[in-house]
Amino acid sequence: MDKIKMITPLVEMDGDEMTRIIWKMIKDILLTPYIDLKTEYYDLGLQNRDATDDKVTFDSAYATKKYGVAVKCATITPNAERVTEYKLKEMWKSPNGTIRAILDGTVFRSPILVKGIEPFISNWKKPITIARHAYGDVYRNVEMTVPAGAKAELIVTKADGTEERALIHDFKTAGIIQGQHNIDKSIESFAKSCFNFALDIKQDLWFSTKDTISKKYDHRFKDIFNDLYESEYKDQFEKSGISYFYTLIDDAVARVIRSEGGYIWACKNYDGDVMSDMVATAFGSLAMMTSVLVSPDGVYEYEAAHGTVQRHYYKYLKGGDTSTNSMATLFAWTGALKKRAELDHIPALNDFADKLEKASIQTIEDGIMTGDLASLSTLPNKTMVNTETFLKEVNNRLIQLL
Repeated sequence: MDKIKMITPLVEMDGDEMTRIIWKMIKDILLTPYIDLKTEYYDLGLQNRDATDDKVTFDSAYATKKYGVAVKCATITPNAERVTEYKLKEMWKSPNGTIRAILDGTVFRSPILVKGIEPFISNWKKPITIARHAYGDVYRNVEMTVPAGAKAELIVTKADGTEERALIHDFKTAGIIQGQHNIDKSIESFAKSCFNFALDIKQDLWFSTKDTISKKYDHRFKDIFNDLYESEYKDQFEKSGISYFYTLIDDAVARVIRSEGGYIWACKNYDGDVMSDMVATAFGSLAMMTSVLVSPDGVYEYEAAHGTVQRHYYKYLKGGDTSTNSMATLFAWTGALKKRAELDHIPALNDFADKLEKASIQTIEDGIMTGDLASLSTLPNKTMVNTETFLKEVNNRLIQLL
């Protein structure tokens, strides 16, 4: 067959360690034999981020704003040990955090369901998509240790120079304080991304905070969501046959556990971080989660929801055999290809990406899988294969579907 032609490039963000190895395998085995792959390439590997003083991360984000669709490999967010290991100039910030801030996006994560990998919550029959706000709160915090006898105040200096003060605590003994913030513009972008995504995939949207306790901070989120829904989205939701629902986060957790799934659950930044891992684990594996960053103006960045699989990478460097799950990285590619196909009106590209997803799921349901899934699968006959063999098995089924 002739290779499928692309019109507009994808922004391609390469990454680190074992996921970088998988990235190349996916391209070599499953993409470039079938697609005249057009990408604008950015190397977000830690060494290149260090060499460019992290400029490459910013460049990749601005390119994503320009072209509208990106696909990103997992990357290292360095800690002190990584600074020593890679001899870094400094402890660079999370690439995901930088990209999310520039795109002003919301992260949507949803499980990949396959037969034989049964959710730990037996009544979950449909995917639950977590929508995570990607700005502020504890991730932009300011914190201090406080000595005994000190007094901590919250002070806001207004544009006219006047001050508003509130006592945080009189510290009779030593303690700690933390300051958090968010901004209306980012919360509005979060809400719009959630409403638009719900309309796009035709699913109900839930949103939860703790506004009964946080009567200003969390209540601000609730009010902005409600005002936008009533003024801009209510009619569209009703015409689409979907609903918007707000509840307290503790009530939402109880409802989620009792539900059968099939909706989007929007959470503040930290809540979404925790709940996406909970949902991923309860459905089977973090390596079986799709993840897409969506901006309110319709820019999409697809990525794997997991880390760089450091332990497997060190084993790989020593010549050892690895059995690393590539599904999340594979679905990042198919998600980006489908969105590019939609925007550029290339049905053949969309059809290819659909069939690649079906081939990968079929491979697992045929009992051929990597080690992490083999330990979870309830299929009677299963074969554990290494990283590359799994992708070659996917390719065998893709050929049949094509």
